[in-house]
Amino acid sequence: MSIPRVRTTPLPGVGVQYDLTTRERRHLSVIAHRDGSRSLNVYRSDDPDACSQAFRLTAEESAALVDALTPAHRTSGQQADGRPHPGLLHTTDLGLVAERLPVDGASHWNGRTLGETRMRTETGASIVAVLRRTGAVPSPAPDFRLAGGDTLIVIGTREGVDAAAAILGRE
Repeated sequence: MSIPRVRTTPLPGVGVQYDLTTRERRHLSVIAHRDGSRSLNVYRSDDPDACSQAFRLTAEESAALVDALTPAHRTSGQQADGRPHPGLLHTTDLGLVAERLPVDGASHWNGRTLGETRMRTETGASIVAVLRRTGAVPSPAPDFRLAGGDTLIVIGTREGVDAAAAILGRE
């Protein structure tokens, strides 16, 4: 089974679109609007480019949905009113993308060190943090040992992040 990935696409003047294809081959997207609201879109199964339903959510409704999907998660990087924190780096404005890439329990990399992936050398993308159930590990060193269930926060060019995902998807 392939590792699910969220693709990020900047929408100038609108916000950012996040796309996910589920294991059932359903296409979902979330558009994070600049005003803090979100649009949740569900696409037709017979035509993954045709939107069958769209829901516009306020920042508060979005936060409630996030909490319902991942109760342990608490939205960070946002002010109380849902606007982005002014100190955050908006990588899309710089030609970079940031993605969460999961490490599956059956992954080739489960139990191996980050350095063994040669990810930065091979792709130019950087792993800026690893998220674990026990907490976040910022700036992991090459001797950091990966584990199933980890989520790598990877930043780089679109091509570099795609190549990093291909390395992680190695069977």
